[in-house]
Amino acid sequence: MSEIMTLVAGSALPIIVIIAWFYRLDRARPEPVGLIGRSVLFGFLAAVPAILLEFVVDLPTAVLPFPFSIVWTAFITAALVEEGVKYFFLKRYLVTNRHFDEVMDGILYAVCVSLGFAFAENILYGLADRGALLLRAFTAVPMHAAATGIMGYWMGLAKRESHPARAAAMYRKGFMTAVLIHGLYDLFLFTASFLALGAVVILLIAIAKVLGLARQARLIDDMDSGSGTRD
Repeated sequence: MSEIMTLVAGSALPIIVIIAWFYRLDRARPEPVGLIGRSVLFGFLAAVPAILLEFVVDLPTAVLPFPFSIVWTAFITAALVEEGVKYFFLKRYLVTNRHFDEVMDGILYAVCVSLGFAFAENILYGLADRGALLLRAFTAVPMHAAATGIMGYWMGLAKRESHPARAAAMYRKGFMTAVLIHGLYDLFLFTASFLALGAVVILLIAIAKVLGLARQARLIDDMDSGSGTRD
């Protein structure tokens, strides 16, 4: 029992820290805690169809030569499938929610969904190797939050856009940006060489980008609400 509790706690700790950070960024007009919890649950549940889809989608790598096999796994099997299921849950269950009414909300809910997904991954990786949890806390977990958080920014902008074509373009941009970040991160890792350091560069760029977009989102939301600039 103690081993299971250690696994769950180690898997959850970085998730809680990052969610708390983004929730604090949205503190001027905070979201319902219950909906935050549901968003994390959606992400956790999204791991189930993702695992099934990845098993099928990755079959072509058996006949693809290197390096095409790792490119396929990074961008199609991992990035496209995983960001795709996150996008589905966000678009289907959260964008339409009445509490999703600001651009910053898009980032927050997207981060929550992504971290629910990362929590499920942590459990699976932790079952095989507890040490992987510490490494993932500073790499894969924030990568999920940053990539999907950027997608959430564009979803937040899209929801406030009255022109359907422009809104659709924003949804596409957010999704493809998340896939690109996720795919590049995994591609560098999958090289299993010194090039794997490139994943750290992608991670740092993605984190800087999502934090910058969070500042921009808050400014947009402040202007929409007529309030002053938040610190």
